[in-house]
Amino acid sequence: MLNICIIIPAHNEGKCIGLCLQSLVEQTYTASEIIVVNDNSTDDTAKMVEEFSKRYAFIQLVNLQSSNKHEPGSKIINAFYKGFQNIKKEYDIICKFDADLIFPKNYLFEVNQAFQKNAKLGMFAGFCYVEDTSGNWKKEKLTNNDHIRGPIKAYRKECFKAIGGLKKEMGWDTVDELLARYYGWQTQTDENLKVKHLKPTGKLYQSTLAKRYGKALYKMDHGFILSFLSLLKLALLKKQIFFFIKGILSYVNSALFQKPKKMVNASEGKFIRNYRWKMIMKKFRLN
Repeated sequence: MLNICIIIPAHNEGKCIGLCLQSLVEQTYTASEIIVVNDNSTDDTAKMVEEFSKRYAFIQLVNLQSSNKHEPGSKIINAFYKGFQNIKKEYDIICKFDADLIFPKNYLFEVNQAFQKNAKLGMFAGFCYVEDTSGNWKKEKLTNNDHIRGPIKAYRKECFKAIGGLKKEMGWDTVDELLARYYGWQTQTDENLKVKHLKPTGKLYQSTLAKRYGKALYKMDHGFILSFLSLLKLALLKKQIFFFIKGILSYVNSALFQKPKKMVNASEGKFIRNYRWKMIMKKFRLN
């Protein structure tokens, strides 16, 4: 059996963190360690976690004083690494979970099973579901079904090390999966594992998301055409044409003027572009 360590960054998640932790302590397969990083919360997040830590020895609260700004990528990964520094037990699988999730009771059991069955499996996850206005839970359709969503990442220890851990910037939850494939690891999603996502992705920084996403695509070395297609696809899913316009302008600005440091080296970037085109061509053949 594999030891699973879970790290949960949490900023003002008092309304959700109790539900999240309750779903994790009720698992049929228990995590060896759950570390909740209270990232500068002004609500009762810390209090809620402390109550759980008193009842369950494998739950640990870590406090972090950082900015109140909701910076996608850097803030949450900085909090993750604060938790990472406080790991006390040996782990085989490390998970980065969001605080606003409710997991089905067999979730960790299936995580353990998936990694045990396939020695080449580097990353694994289920799917996020959000509640609609009618009270029904529907799949959060922001990415392809084979993509492992940022809120529910699970990594084999060796894969986590191979990809250099998590990047402290937006795009970390896309480039990690691509780098895992570059280094020879497989990734897997399981449509039978339905995780309730209590808050829609990107809600806190929706106004700046397009610009940040355009810049992130440049830093992931996607190239102009792939970035164009990625932004257009997401804009259509969101039904927001201005998302595409803001995103592509941000990409162009990054490529021509700002030229920020990329998240990947030349060899990794070439692999990413070739892989993306391969997947696009595969879809066209299937259609």
